Amino acid sequence: MEKAVQNWIDSAQYDLETAEHMFQTGRYIYTIFMCHLALEKALKAKIQKDSGKIPPKTHDLEYLVGLSGLSPDFSTEKFLAEISNLSVVTRYPTDFQTILKSFSKEKAHATLIKNKGGV
Repeated sequence: MEKAVQNWIDSAQYDLETAEHMFQTGRYIYTIFMCHLALEKALKAKIQKDSGKIPPKTHDLEYLVGLSGLSPDFSTEKFLAEISNLSVVTRYPTDFQTILKSFSKEKAHATLIKNKGGV
């Protein structure tokens, strides 16, 4: 496997492990953020492996899925849209205290479990 592709995969795995650690310490915002980042990097690995080109610098999972040539089922598409929307508020918080309260342990756990199936 090409070194650049392996770098994406290694980094995605590292981010997923970081998400697990963030969950264990109650840092639920970062659990979801790292889950999104892990998916993003896994998709970029697929894109680079298949195309031989450096993937675009974007955080848009739906766009990356399109570039990857994957055809996710409806529930996976729904999850990708959900985690993308959640990730936006972690990057650009308008009311941090509200966000902090809305990212519950249950929401973070569900995201982590779904994410582990995708990376």
